[in-house]
Amino acid sequence: MSSAADRLRLARAEGVGPVTYRRLLRRYGTPVAALDALPALAQAGGRSAPLAVPSPEAAEREIERVHRLHGRLLYLGEPDYPPLLALLDDAPPVLTVLGDLAALAGPAVALVGSRNASANGRRMAERLAEDLAASLVVVSGLARGIDGAAHAGALRAGRTVACVAGGIDVPYPPEHAVLQARIAESGAVVSEAPPGTAPQARHFPRRNRVIAGLSLGVVVVEAALRSGSLITARLAQDAGRELFAVPGSPLDPRNRGSNGLIRQGAHLVERVEDVLENLPDHPAREGLGRLPLFVHGPPPEASASPEALQPPPPPAAAEVALARAQVVDLLGPAPTAVDDLIRCCQLSASAVMSVLLELEIAGRVETLPGNRVAMLVEAGR
Repeated sequence: MSSAADRLRLARAEGVGPVTYRRLLRRYGTPVAALDALPALAQAGGRSAPLAVPSPEAAEREIERVHRLHGRLLYLGEPDYPPLLALLDDAPPVLTVLGDLAALAGPAVALVGSRNASANGRRMAERLAEDLAASLVVVSGLARGIDGAAHAGALRAGRTVACVAGGIDVPYPPEHAVLQARIAESGAVVSEAPPGTAPQARHFPRRNRVIAGLSLGVVVVEAALRSGSLITARLAQDAGRELFAVPGSPLDPRNRGSNGLIRQGAHLVERVEDVLENLPDHPAREGLGRLPLFVHGPPPEASASPEALQPPPPPAAAEVALARAQVVDLLGPAPTAVDDLIRCCQLSASAVMSVLLELEIAGRVETLPGNRVAMLVEAGR
């Protein structure tokens, strides 16, 4: 079986999210060794039911299905993996891409906004995307409203990337099927879900982080106070990306979120120069490295494959046993900073992180942005 299939199996295994995937490879060195360790880790974390892990045949079937769609699977650490996205602590272990991989390599800016957009908002997004596409790749989420207008405008002048929540073969919304096909011809369609996946509500925040991660900056055009666009904006800030917003009438609730971003320090955008003059060449470093993925040394270069690292020596079994009892007692449903957890336990970081890994695989702990963890009560038991 190919190494690619091994990595795909690990990425698709139950309880293995993007952060856990990198921790497993850091600890065990190879996908095969990590897969072999999963049952014991889940049992040590308190799980009694077996984990669902794709078979080698299932992984090969997914690879073949992507090939039949004329797509490509990109694995974290490969040369073609998008370099800006690789900087995220929770970068997707596997991306499915339909279209031109070169569209993922150049400088990009995201343009997102309301699904229920006004005519003026759509016109602004379309014009701005067309102007930006003359020198940058425009990234958006293929949703109704602002996203669709941004893709349409960008296609007139250059390339655009659509980040989708479902599989690359499941256009959503359905009326954007033709638009998605046009994007795949000259740009790229990107997903971290397997082909055939129908988009669900829980997939969209993950899609939003990919939008932010691919881009040097995010431009928001019309966003209500509770909207996915503001989630994208927050994720962009967490990743050290620049934030922009187009001002709108305070009488329209669709502008309250975007106007609020400007009050909080986002660049006000009225013309393309407002973006180009304030777009950095690289992400701000203070937005990076918030999760303790590599507690035994400095993080690798973003282009390095996680399994290429030398596995660190495991902590002593007796210390891990002490950490198990303390960590479970200290954690609750409210998020807790990992650094605080380590200080309270007064044990080595490696022992505490080993226990957190076990609990994550068992489905009892959730890793949250900002280097925090929370106990999932009765989950996975």
